Formats: sequence, C-alpha cells, structure tokens
Amino acid sequence: MCHFVFMLTKDDRTVADAHAVYERVRGSAVRYVGFKDVGLPWIELDSLARRIKADGRQLMLEVVSTTADSELASVEAAARLEVDFVLGGRQAEQASRILANRKLRYFPFAGHTVGHPTRLTGSADEIVDDAKRLAALPGVQGLDLLAYRFAGDVPALTRRVVEAVELPVIAAGSIDRASRIAAMRKAGVWAFTVGSALFDGAFPVDPLRSQMDSILTLEGVQA
Repeated sequence: MCHFVFMLTKDDRTVADAHAVYERVRGSAVRYVGFKDVGLPWIELDSLARRIKADGRQLMLEVVSTTADSELASVEAAARLEVDFVLGGRQAEQASRILANRKLRYFPFAGHTVGHPTRLTGSADEIVDDAKRLAALPGVQGLDLLAYRFAGDVPALTRRVVEAVELPVIAAGSIDRASRIAAMRKAGVWAFTVGSALFDGAFPVDPLRSQMDSILTLEGVQA
C-alpha cells in the first residue's frame, strides 16, 4: 500500500487560487496535502497551512528553490509554518541542523536535481549512492525521489532506491496516469505526489475532486 499526496501545485509552483481549490476538495478522504515554497507569498501559505492542519490533515511543503540561500530560507520558513513534512532541497546537512528538535520529518531530494521545474540528472548508480549517503545523515527521515523526472528506467531506479535505504521514499513529479502510480506502488514507495496532472485533467473524470477520488480507488492506494 502507498499513500496519495495531493499537491496544490502546477508546474512546480503553488497555484495562485490554492485556498479556493482546497475548499473545493476539503471533503476528500485524502490525508496528505502539500504545496511548494514558490508561487504564493509566505503570509498566504501560512493561512493555507493553518486551514489544512485544522482539518486534521498532514501537511507537506516541498522545497524547489534553485539556490542554496533561498532553499535554506524556505526550510526555516517551513519550520515556522509547523508543517509535518519538509520535502526536497539539496542542502541536507544545513537543513537538518535548522530542523533539529522540530516535530517534523525531512525528506531531501535523492540524486542531483537541476532547474525549475526540477529534473533529476545523473546515472542510476549515482542516484542510488546519493540516496545511501542521505539516509545515513542524522535528521533525514526519508527521501524525495523525482522518479519520472529521470531519463531512464524509472521503475528500476525507484526499486533500487527503495531497496538501498531503510527509510520511506516519496515518488514525486510527473505522475500523470494510473500506470505510473501502479509502477511506483510496485517499486515499494511509501507515497506518491500528484499535482499538475490533476489540474491538467489527466485522470479521465471531472471535476478535480472526482479525479482525486478515482486515484484512491486504484489498487494498493490509500489516503
């Protein structure tokens, strides 16, 4: 079984009407909701975070900033938002120190990531080695793998990363069809995120809430 994480994001940015979108789907059974560190002012992310957490959901913030300074600033802000999970980013050692003694879980990106929208580069061996390195760091509770942003055998890479570490792995990015969800589930990920695909209507139902519900009916998927 693996969890479905609904991301209030499109093209690696929090959508401008994230508050309104969330209100439309509040009745969903989804337990995990996330957004990015770019796309909305932090004051708006703060009010959105409070709304999501007041509903008893687990909140994830994924860091996709492209410079070290902006990434660490986002990590510090995420701590102030009191999110449950910080995903992404590459400054793992510094981020772990910022997040030390906080009641949240930190899942940095495994492998070398570039650009925005973020891509995963390097060989499968390099990505697996980096996953092992990160998993050994104090303060890292899991890994964020941009599986379908990798130009190679995605299921094989994902399976190797999952088997190489004793931590939960979240598959993120470009999961836009049931077959990809099934592949990630079979590879053993703890969770997968879907954002842009829902806003693009990639799942063959409408409206957005119905697409989310359809994902939860897939084999092995849970809220």
